[in-house]
Amino acid sequence: MDAREFHQGLVVVDGHCDTIGDIVGTSFSDPSAPPRDFLARGAAGHIDLPRLVEGGVTCQAMALFTDDKFMSDAPGRTRLLLDALESLLASTDAMFLARRAADVLRAKAEGRVAALFAIEGGEAIGEPEVGLDALRSYHSRGLRMMGLTWNRRNAIARGVGADGAGGITEFGRRVVAEMERLGIIVDASHLSDEALDDLFAIAERPIVATHSNSRELCPHRRNLLDSQVERIAATGGLVGVTFAGIFVDPDPAKVTVERIADHVDRLVSVAGAEHVGLGSDFDGFTARYGQAFSSCAELPRLTEVLLGRGHPPEDVAKIMGGNWLRVIGEIAG
Repeated sequence: MDAREFHQGLVVVDGHCDTIGDIVGTSFSDPSAPPRDFLARGAAGHIDLPRLVEGGVTCQAMALFTDDKFMSDAPGRTRLLLDALESLLASTDAMFLARRAADVLRAKAEGRVAALFAIEGGEAIGEPEVGLDALRSYHSRGLRMMGLTWNRRNAIARGVGADGAGGITEFGRRVVAEMERLGIIVDASHLSDEALDDLFAIAERPIVATHSNSRELCPHRRNLLDSQVERIAATGGLVGVTFAGIFVDPDPAKVTVERIADHVDRLVSVAGAEHVGLGSDFDGFTARYGQAFSSCAELPRLTEVLLGRGHPPEDVAKIMGGNWLRVIGEIAG
């Protein structure tokens, strides 16, 4: 089997990137970088439209993230980023907003790229007095996935980087319930262990960790224990393997495609091939901690490595995008 030809025939879904920040000139990975032209193939950053096509990506989740310096008005910052995403999609016929699984399949059939609107950090919806209305408004504009926290503590939950105790708040419980009612995927990446336990207790639909690896292989607080991976799988959800070097291996020199495949192997052994996907975190990390992929154009290498390790083609198809397609369909329609 020709691995690259096989890859190009797959529905490939990446569950997380921070590229919108690069587009508006506030790159998380390189704060000094000027705004990037997403429609032109460039050498800067990890993602642009030509490189998505080259990498065989069918659907790219575009996460709107509020960095610390904009936290005084996270909702306003999110609206600005959403305006930028909508403006980008209005400027090209080659990429369009995916609201349901059928849109992802249509993108594959038409040789286009689907964009999944996601939010990283529930600060975006504001305080309890307005939060649920804001969530509904974002949903009407296409929101289909939201991470409850970043590393911080917010009105919804305690992130993994926040000191002290506490998990999901009472408001957070209402947010999760409303997300499940609306058909917005609940993203558990960045939650503290206590908050993740709370989420398992209240979730009634599949949950995902969009960009988290195995804590057994790389002991970082942002990665997941085997027991947590099992519980995510039990909801019907998935874990998105991330390429950010600090979550791949403590030694930057060991951050390779093979090491990323080690995380895939571990997650598959714990949860089954039906509950593992991709969550690159492209444009959300730098080469400082190691970098296996210089851009999304190199994604066929992972398919090649997984096939070379003996993963059945049908399992590789699930990992590279089929599982995401299933979860999107179950939650968003």
